Amino acid sequence: MLKRRDFLQLSAGGIAAALAARPAAAQGNYPDRAIKLVVPRAAGGVVDIIAREWSGKVKGLGTVYIENMGGGGGVIGATFVSRAPADGYTLLVGTTSELVISPLLGKQPYDPVTSFEPIAIMCDSPAAIVVHPSIPVSNLKELVAYAKQHKNGLSYGSAGAGTVSNLAGELFKEIAGLQDIVHVPYKGGAPAVSDAIAGQIPISTPMMSEQIWELHRQGKLKVLAVASEKRLRAIPDLPTAVEQGFPDLVARLFFGLFAPAKTPKEIIGKVEQATKVAMQDPELRKNFEAGGFETLDTTDAAAAADYVAKEVTRWKPILAQFKPQ
Repeated sequence: MLKRRDFLQLSAGGIAAALAARPAAAQGNYPDRAIKLVVPRAAGGVVDIIAREWSGKVKGLGTVYIENMGGGGGVIGATFVSRAPADGYTLLVGTTSELVISPLLGKQPYDPVTSFEPIAIMCDSPAAIVVHPSIPVSNLKELVAYAKQHKNGLSYGSAGAGTVSNLAGELFKEIAGLQDIVHVPYKGGAPAVSDAIAGQIPISTPMMSEQIWELHRQGKLKVLAVASEKRLRAIPDLPTAVEQGFPDLVARLFFGLFAPAKTPKEIIGKVEQATKVAMQDPELRKNFEAGGFETLDTTDAAAAADYVAKEVTRWKPILAQFKPQ
């Protein structure tokens, strides 16, 4: 005869087994609801563009909707994702700014290595040195000369404190000896570009994109250089800062997919595979390169983790010399 104690033990065991099976079943059905893709910048900026291009091409993940969480140079959005459930339904479009620069400058609510699971690094993009058309210069050396003649009142706008956009501006100031130029941080690239077009800020350091190049062609802004080692494949006529005599003015922003730490490997694998397929789409690659984004061969979790580690190593000695403001 089955005793009451035995019955309770069997029942408890069955319940435990059922509960243990639930995560596995959920992983097998992933995704069975919409995925939130957090963009830690304002809508319309370069990070937002990348996120929308990816979400528009990725297949097999059901509905992916974007939630913009600008502010704090990307830290606000990254913090949100780091604290989200590790179930694959909250992902981050992470960049150099919040995953490398900000943690090197000071303690953040998250750890860039232990708080996230890297999925893929899709592409990267250099910052650009841009001026309003009213500034009578056509290259970086002319800008330096102009700035030294107009020490009072010059400012530059960036996508936010601690961003690669900000770092590019501070690198330029340091290298050129232009410490009097005042930094004006914005909550994302889009509002900074709007004020640059309006002439509210004479100099800006946006991340290079199709929008910036189109504004250059229209004469609404003047792009003097990209902060890159080599010219962009899609915009070969645009000179680099390196070839204009500024070899250390290199500031590139990577764009990758990240999940909260401890997200199951099976889920990471599904997003990774979907991203690999999406990144082979000719139209997506064309759109990225036309916008100044260099596509990369780091669309797997291991390569993404290695890429981030190398960026930390590269930026650490640079940030030890001075801090973006």
